[in-house]
Amino acid sequence: MNFTRWSARLPGTQRRTAAQTEHTVSPDLRGEGAPVPAARAEQLTDDAPPVPAVDELPVRDVLDRVPALVALVHGPDHRVAYVNDSYTAAFGVRPIGEPAREALPELNELGLLPLLDQVLRSARSRTVKSRKTSNGRSYTFTCTPVDTSPETEGQGGGVLIFATDVTDHAEAAERLRASERSQRETAVTLQRSLLPQELEEPDDLRIAATYQPGGTEAAVGGDWYDVITLGGGRTALVIGDVMGRGVRAAAVMGQLRTAVRAYARLDLPPHEILQLLDGLATEIDANQIATCVYAIHDPNEGRLIYASAGHLPILVRDESGTVVRADEPTGPPLGTGGWLHTSGSVPLGPGSTAVLYTDGLVERRDEDLDEGIASLERALAGATGTPQVVCDRLVRSAGVTADHDDDVAVLVLQHPARTGPNGDLFRNAALELLGGVEAAPRARAFASGVLTSWHFPADLQDLGILAASELVANSLQHGTPPMRLRLRRTDRRLIIEVTDGDDHLPRRRRAEPADEAGRGIAIVATIASGWGSRRTPGGGKAVWCEFALPRADG
Repeated sequence: MNFTRWSARLPGTQRRTAAQTEHTVSPDLRGEGAPVPAARAEQLTDDAPPVPAVDELPVRDVLDRVPALVALVHGPDHRVAYVNDSYTAAFGVRPIGEPAREALPELNELGLLPLLDQVLRSARSRTVKSRKTSNGRSYTFTCTPVDTSPETEGQGGGVLIFATDVTDHAEAAERLRASERSQRETAVTLQRSLLPQELEEPDDLRIAATYQPGGTEAAVGGDWYDVITLGGGRTALVIGDVMGRGVRAAAVMGQLRTAVRAYARLDLPPHEILQLLDGLATEIDANQIATCVYAIHDPNEGRLIYASAGHLPILVRDESGTVVRADEPTGPPLGTGGWLHTSGSVPLGPGSTAVLYTDGLVERRDEDLDEGIASLERALAGATGTPQVVCDRLVRSAGVTADHDDDVAVLVLQHPARTGPNGDLFRNAALELLGGVEAAPRARAFASGVLTSWHFPADLQDLGILAASELVANSLQHGTPPMRLRLRRTDRRLIIEVTDGDDHLPRRRRAEPADEAGRGIAIVATIASGWGSRRTPGGGKAVWCEFALPRADG
């Protein structure tokens, strides 16, 4: 094989040769005033030996000495015409004149032979970056067509293969990717550690939640959710989203979640909780805002009472499959200040399912936000099964994948419709009290009859009757009509609640030996597993206590 003929066909060789011929100065014209190129004029007056032009360099000698791997193949089956010393040092001696498929197995393993075909067909160079070979090194391959001049048409062109060792760069890139993966895992672990490790399990609700971190970068988001049992059968549900990403957003999220749990113990209406959070968010970071929905489920009311600070609407599907969007009232996000939030309500009876979610589930760059919410409504209307099944189906229907560009948090709650023997474990009984001296005896008799019909053990009946009597006596002494005694049982506890028209909340205090009153709440707190009080909408208060049921009854 005549390598000189091939090397003369390298792209640009003819152009440089023509340029050299064009600028050569005839000896006859080197007289005075004859134009002489600057480089040549300098050479004529310099005693240094002339520097050879690029076209005068021996190409094979140059290629033999370059540290890059060079191979030359020709013809449709890419027969080997030349490999330089660096190529031989990397892969061993390669037979000249043999097809590349057998002679250059390393190229075949990397799938570069089809690339050589493309270079021949298109007469254009192709490059593949950072391919790891069998010798453990990584190379970037550039394949350049040669001998594509018209006079050799039909004789089969050639391809010059030039491989640059990029092992150091590839290893550095891999270390960077490994570091990013590690940081990503750490960030996700941090984010998940700020979320509930286990959801609380209310008696009347079945709840599931999911969190899907967005993107592949290390920045954590500010999506969060929580479930808080308030006592007396009531449950608080909250979901929120701190704007932005990064450790700062996660830190603000963690502080808001902690604050919500603390404020929830006050058993305030949802809009008052958001009012407190709004002030706290401003104190944490005046430049950071967050959206939030805080809702309370009261099984006695069969409704979900909620307040929203710029968050997306709660969706509720009733037993018939109809989906309702609870989008009013809605206030501005937390951290904006100067706004009085208000509470709204939506029915959540037996057989209903409610969904709280963050914007990552419904927001898309190429789609209006309302269209995303409407799509979620349609998905919820057809989603049945347990809360976890519904949660997973909603995430899948929204097209959320591991490389989704935004965090997604979803909280699904169901109020099961209980019938048959299971329904007997969830019962209510209420008595209206008109006041007067007969109210206390009536309350005791009512509690005794109800607890006996529920087949509670005798000791639990006695404790329940005593607690009902003390709560009614406290209401008669310190409250105002209308008054009501409500007994409620679940599969886990007995709840006794008394409501009246006075909004003064009782406090447990230590009665002195000479005091004739003030021991009622202390007695209730001693015999019950928990007690509490709250103000009711429209004025008035509710005082409650609860007893855990024996395991044999649960």
